[in-house]
Amino acid sequence: MTHQILSVAEMYRADRLAMAGGIVGERLMEAAGWAVARAARQRFAKGHVVILCGPGNNGGDGFVAARLLARDGWAVRLALLGPVGALTGDAAVMAGRWRGGVEDLSPASLDGADLVIDALFGAGLARPLDGIATALVDEIGRRRLPVIAVDVPSGVHGDSGAVLGCAPDCVATVTFFRKKPGHCLMPGRSKCGEVVVADIGISAAVLDEIRPLCAENGPAAWTLPRPAEDGHKYRRGHALILGGDAMIGAARMAARAARRIGAGLVTIAAPAKALTLYRVGDPGTIVMASDPFEAALADPRRNALLLGPGAGVGEATAVRVTAALATGRPCVLDADALSSFAGGSERLFGRLSPQVVLTPHDGEFTRLFGDINGSRLARARVGAARSGAVVLLKGPDTVVAHPDGRAAITTDASPHLATAGSGDVLAGMLTGLLAQGMEPFAAANAAAWLHGQAGALVGRGLIAEDLAEALPSVLRSIF
Repeated sequence: MTHQILSVAEMYRADRLAMAGGIVGERLMEAAGWAVARAARQRFAKGHVVILCGPGNNGGDGFVAARLLARDGWAVRLALLGPVGALTGDAAVMAGRWRGGVEDLSPASLDGADLVIDALFGAGLARPLDGIATALVDEIGRRRLPVIAVDVPSGVHGDSGAVLGCAPDCVATVTFFRKKPGHCLMPGRSKCGEVVVADIGISAAVLDEIRPLCAENGPAAWTLPRPAEDGHKYRRGHALILGGDAMIGAARMAARAARRIGAGLVTIAAPAKALTLYRVGDPGTIVMASDPFEAALADPRRNALLLGPGAGVGEATAVRVTAALATGRPCVLDADALSSFAGGSERLFGRLSPQVVLTPHDGEFTRLFGDINGSRLARARVGAARSGAVVLLKGPDTVVAHPDGRAAITTDASPHLATAGSGDVLAGMLTGLLAQGMEPFAAANAAAWLHGQAGALVGRGLIAEDLAEALPSVLRSIF
């Protein structure tokens, strides 16, 4: 399944397994260079291309692309970091097949270029760019030259997406077999442009041995529940949402999203003094008093719980979270439900399970887990392992992580989602899917992806209230 993501180490292992299975390294490199040359031909008219080659296998791919493009009539200029004689292995073989000139890497190498192919450094780069590599990236940007990257843009860390010093802004990146985290995580993703995953002859069977635990989020990774022809509203689930007495819009937007995504019934439980305000909202949402909260939890048909949006930060919310978790039902903890345990997260973690989804943004994550170094993927995984719950870490590269190590990265988030209430809608969507019986890890991924699609559909001018209204169109597009 092509949505799987391989770490840099896993990709190296895939290469080794392919070669152990009889595919020689030269063949893999020829196929990689051919894919790069094809990407150039498909996107640009024949012209002057400058290919920047590094001292490793990425540079070898560049030599192959140079040979193929020159054969097709392109004017090819190839510049190498280091002497040709220092190349080893398959890269040395491919350099030997190149009949054109090889010049030392310098900013002057870019003169006359219509297109640059960046074959300097691949995903395994672990130190910041410096020296001539930095000067070249700066000059590419100054001249605004279009770039196609080989594997990853030079300077992008393949596992974290971090930019190590600098990296070119590419129109396309050609990678091989499967994407890496750096293609999906920010800021690396923003440097890649269109990511082309090329088949270079590695069999998908190698994944049976590698068993990758990360994937790019999308409909291939989950299946949405379908209403039964003979169903009724209770079979579609009953979501219960805890509301507060101040920011009442949060719970109301979550409730509407839960209904739009398919929950049969949705109840908001709120303080008595706020009930009138809730009741003037959507007439299809049930409203009841939240005190005592145990009364709201007593009906077992309320099979998915959401606490946090607008609930208020403090001990009262923490107590209600504890009561909700004691039911063992699928539960989403968002916003104030998370912040209510700041400084006392172990009190919460001891009650969690993979039936619970935590949906923090970065600030809430830090309040709950403290400072954790690493990419969003690494941090979400640490949070899931430490808490025992599914963690949906929100952002432009939202990551959903399971305590067992599985993770998925969402790459479709629209920048227009950065608006007040957007997270409340996401929490409501997730709760609505849980109410319909979806497993929490899958439901979290589906909600994150659908949320992004709804944001992209609305586009400029989006406010959070638009998202639930966009859901029917988004759902029709995938059913």
